[in-house]
Amino acid sequence: MKAQQDNTFPLSTIRFIKGSRRLAREKCLQVLAACENSGIRWQDVFQHILFREFQFDDGVPDTNRLLTPEQIAEMEADTTIRWEGSEVEFTRALIDATLQHAGYSETLIDRYAQNWDIERIALLDRILLRMAIAELITFPEIPPKVTINEILELAKRFSTDKSNLFINGVMDSVYEELQKAGSIQKTGRGLLDS
Repeated sequence: MKAQQDNTFPLSTIRFIKGSRRLAREKCLQVLAACENSGIRWQDVFQHILFREFQFDDGVPDTNRLLTPEQIAEMEADTTIRWEGSEVEFTRALIDATLQHAGYSETLIDRYAQNWDIERIALLDRILLRMAIAELITFPEIPPKVTINEILELAKRFSTDKSNLFINGVMDSVYEELQKAGSIQKTGRGLLDS
């Protein structure tokens, strides 16, 4: 008698997923969070987070590593991402812009996160706010509504239950100030507010 196969949770036959700007923003968040937590440069984790590439220094004893190459390979045997060159460049540019404008972003966040000490705001919320501000002022081809909606989706997925409400409130005020200051220069069809 042949056993019947249970297809309740069938294994995926997809061997890769296609990259997108949404996924690029997610990876940007992961890179920035890794750097914030560890103090390492973003260039040192970029290849790992985007492409799951690892480099091992054979001169370092195994006792100084958290995981062996075999353990990492097992953990990373996940669905790969096929990136377009433009998506990889967008990720790099967003990381760079977020870090470049971090001081200015922190000033805006502090100003509009009323009743919140900047140090008490969840780390991921601060990073997401910095990313949104950097994207608003650095990428003229991306509509502001797209930027804010994408950041809110990341907040819903990766941060606290109320993060998207908090971030939305802060971004409303930040967006208004950036517009008044002329810091948001959007070009292209459908990008200008009427």
